[in-house]
Parts: sequence; structure tokens; C-alpha cells
Amino acid sequence: MSKKALLVIDIQNDYFENGAWELVGAEEASLKARKVIDHFRANNLPIAHIQHFAVDGNIPFFHPGTQGAEIHENVKPLEGEKLIQKFYPNSFRETELLEYLKTNDVTEVVVTGMMSHMCVDATTRAAKDFGFDCTVISDACASKDQELDGKVVKAADVHTAFIAALTFFYATVKTADEFINA
Repeated sequence: MSKKALLVIDIQNDYFENGAWELVGAEEASLKARKVIDHFRANNLPIAHIQHFAVDGNIPFFHPGTQGAEIHENVKPLEGEKLIQKFYPNSFRETELLEYLKTNDVTEVVVTGMMSHMCVDATTRAAKDFGFDCTVISDACASKDQELDGKVVKAADVHTAFIAALTFFYATVKTADEFINA
């Protein structure tokens, strides 16, 4: 039987209204993530909160010591829940995440967070490469408009493309309600 752990990736203040790097649908995604967090808490399953800090001066958000880098109030960790700080999109890179999951005999990770096209994608792919089964909670993730060759790709399309790409090999994709009611 698989043991699940929840990853709550980078749901931090800078991604919300009036933040330094506002995402489309951040509030709604955080509330869906909270539903999944509550489900994991009710079932005494491990939760790892991931907090990103920018060390590259070219990144305009998540600067250490700022309110924007703090985890959003909708998903704040409780005492005793794992908090992992990272400096790269992949939540496994130069962190204790892999060790934490192995120590807790986790075989499946459930992924929520921000940004769909960056840290959610990188972490999910790395988790699969480390041998974990992965489930991404699609409505508990958010993205941002992207631009390529002068064309704007809307956040909803960016999100859909990245999450859809994960379904081929890397992850099962469910909504928060589908996951909780399964």
C-alpha cells in the first residue's frame, strides 16, 4: 500500500494580489490547496511546505526577509509540519526533501503549488525520476501569462499545457475534489 505525502510548493505572498509577481488565480488555487492540506491533516499524512527564496538578484520576488517571501496565510504550516527552504525550481535540488520523503516511507507525492510552469513542473518531474508516483492537483496550482516572440500566452493556457504534459508519463492529474472524494 502506498503512503502519500503532500507537497505545498511556493504558495507565498509575492504571488498574490499586490505581490511582486502576481499569478492568475493564486487566491483560488491556494484555497483548493488548503482543502487538500486539511484532508492530509485529518488523515495524519505527511505534509512538506516548500518555501522558495531568490538568491539571484535578477529575480524580482521571494527576497529573503521580505513579507512577499512568507508563506501565504491560506496555507501556513502548523507546528510540526515540515518546512523546506529552497533556492531552485526543483524542490529536491540541494534540499532535504528526498531524505524527508524516504524517512517517512513515502511512495506517492501529491503536488500543489505555484508556478505550474516552473516549480510544480520541475518538482513533479524530479519526483517521478526519484521513483515516486505523482498526483498533481490541477486546481491547486497557478501560473502567469508568458511571452514568446512577442506573443502573449495566457496563464490559463500555460497552466493547461504544463499540467497536460505531465499526464503522459509523470503524473496523474486530479482536481482537489476528485482527489479528496476518491
